[in-house]
Amino acid sequence: MSNVTLEIGGRPFSVASADGEEQHVTALGRMIDEKLRAMGGASGQSESRMLLFAALLLADEIHEMRARGGVPLPADDTPELERIARGIEDAATRITNLATALEEAAA
Repeated sequence: MSNVTLEIGGRPFSVASADGEEQHVTALGRMIDEKLRAMGGASGQSESRMLLFAALLLADEIHEMRARGGVPLPADDTPELERIARGIEDAATRITNLATALEEAAA
């Protein structure tokens, strides 16, 4: 086992990795960070909320891919990409509203 430090949302995370899997784990961390950057505004969020958003965005991508039989979208399928982007934005808004409500209830 070895440790890999991932930079996600401007924050370092040290995670254990099987020997030989360091590059793969690093690439996965970059995917998560890219999702957060695409979402924008993650730097002001709590660590758990930031990672929740990234996980939900990635889960939505997996869901969409499974719905298409595991086939990735073609790069030139703009209407489909726009539909997915709207769905992700809607989900992010709902998650933000829920997180805000939970934070207010905990205060």
